Amino acid sequence: MATETTQVNVLTAEDVLKNWQGHRRVTRRTIEAFPEDKLFQFSVGGMRPFSEMAWEFIRMAVPIVDGVTTGKWEEYKGSKPETKSELLRLWDVQTAALDEKFWKIPPHRFSEVDKAFGQWEMPGQATIQYAIDNEIHHRGQGYVYLRALGIAPPHFWERD
Repeated sequence: MATETTQVNVLTAEDVLKNWQGHRRVTRRTIEAFPEDKLFQFSVGGMRPFSEMAWEFIRMAVPIVDGVTTGKWEEYKGSKPETKSELLRLWDVQTAALDEKFWKIPPHRFSEVDKAFGQWEMPGQATIQYAIDNEIHHRGQGYVYLRALGIAPPHFWERD
């Protein structure tokens, strides 16, 4: 029995950005939930403090969008935040930059394969998804930290 296959485009670029920004709002609330000292010092099982994970997200998000847009993969050049308020301010700046820059990605670049930062060889869409998945994964670690501190983490399904 032969089956007919049909290509279905499930997500638009708008859907991808909306999903990503929803996850970023949850991650921002996760950062907010940490007491200042615990954000930068607390860890479990030898993992990094959550501030280090959030710093990783910052170093990836806009540079990935820029790289997918242009094919030029440049590391983030900003200074590492040393306080929760600095981290949240930088988070907000990047959130606005993502909203602006994402629309500059030429449609063909979503499917073109690049070697992002000399490490990950995949299409632009997969590189963006990697950034989203990485944030979700590490946010889960942050949830473990918050629970270990007796703090209820934000609901992951509340992305508004």
